Amino acid sequence: MKPMLELHSVSHVYVNDKGASLAVEGLELSVGRGEFVSLVGPSGCGKTTVLSLLAGLFPPARGEILLDGQPVRGPSTKVGYMLQQDYLFPWRTILDNARMGLEVRGAITSERTAEVRRLLEEMELGGTEERYPHELSGGMRQRVALVRTLATEPEVLLLDEPFSALDMQIKLQLEDLVQRTLRRLGKTAVLVTHDLAEAAAMSDRVIVLGSRPGHIRQVFNIPREIQQRLPTGARRHPGFQDVFDAIWEELDASEEGADAHDKPTPD
Repeated sequence: MKPMLELHSVSHVYVNDKGASLAVEGLELSVGRGEFVSLVGPSGCGKTTVLSLLAGLFPPARGEILLDGQPVRGPSTKVGYMLQQDYLFPWRTILDNARMGLEVRGAITSERTAEVRRLLEEMELGGTEERYPHELSGGMRQRVALVRTLATEPEVLLLDEPFSALDMQIKLQLEDLVQRTLRRLGKTAVLVTHDLAEAAAMSDRVIVLGSRPGHIRQVFNIPREIQQRLPTGARRHPGFQDVFDAIWEELDASEEGADAHDKPTPD
């Protein structure tokens, strides 16, 4: 599988008036074209830092990041970034919000608008084009945000806990919709999440990060028979609990000094 994203010996340091803090160190990672990878780890292990580096929001202090074989020197139109908050403009219609990225790039055409409308239909948002954000539920708003991200036709999607604020039923529905759409379009995706079941259900691989500083502790390849299912079906697979347990045990081991606590079960 040809790499779409590569991190080679990547380290990053944050500097403020209190001194320097090593956020991540020595990251080596390759994400193939069309692959879905999740990053999990304890708070402060650098998950969002990794996404920001991949997005080209700032350069690493050391090492190199490649996007489709080319060094990342800044933000790229090949990369879309979706956050936990939808950041829809309340005074704009759903269609205009969904076309926002195209508008910023001066790329609104009748063909692109037709594609945005088709994506809204695919996300079960048909008929909402002339409505406003306050008229939609949280899950619907997140789907609009996804359409806005996909409308610019990025090759890579970076997802920073986009489902974490949603009710469980809506969250599961959205996971399926996102996975189905990304597979159809052949997109590469990197997801940051605190939900281990979500990571295991959506991913081809799950990367467990350790902290102080952030580093890769373990890489879990999700069994093919689980990968091939949509997330709701993956959770019901007989082997899913074993995958979840293995990831949980590695994550638990990474949390040095944490208080003893009961092991959760997948949602």
